[in-house]
Amino acid sequence: MDEVTISEEDRRLLGLWAADCVERVLPLFEAEAPGDTRPREAIEGIRNFAREGRRTARLRSLAWAAQAAARDVADPAATAAARAACYAAATPYIHPLATPHQSKHVLAPAVHQARARELAAGEDTGAGDVEIRWAIEHAPPAVSELLRRMPARNPGRTRLDVLYHRLDEALRR
Repeated sequence: MDEVTISEEDRRLLGLWAADCVERVLPLFEAEAPGDTRPREAIEGIRNFAREGRRTARLRSLAWAAQAAARDVADPAATAAARAACYAAATPYIHPLATPHQSKHVLAPAVHQARARELAAGEDTGAGDVEIRWAIEHAPPAVSELLRRMPARNPGRTRLDVLYHRLDEALRR
């Protein structure tokens, strides 16, 4: 299996972009679970990583806590927003493997951001498309460069697959 080079600067820039994406939909989770700070703490953790550049056990724990928060709410939009926070906090842990699975980890925060917005808008795919465009416009060049070193995503059948493919394709241009 081929490996790709992922610098610490790549990881920091990816983490910041992921945090920016997720913060756009975090209020969807917080409206459903106002006392649950786990997704917000995950975003604060990834921002701290971006400043200090150290992957810690605490950051990994924050990612898992955001995933647990996603399971604890019944609202699908809130679940997607918390899941996006989990993926954002986990971005420093992507493996330097040239696989579609690893490219999925690069894209997951923005894709789940878009899906959260769609679900909040009553399955309005236009709302998700707006978020995908925002993510594309705000992605630093380092994210596109990292993604280009990994295999492209194939189109799939689910709405998440469609969002992954659109974002993947656009960031490779």
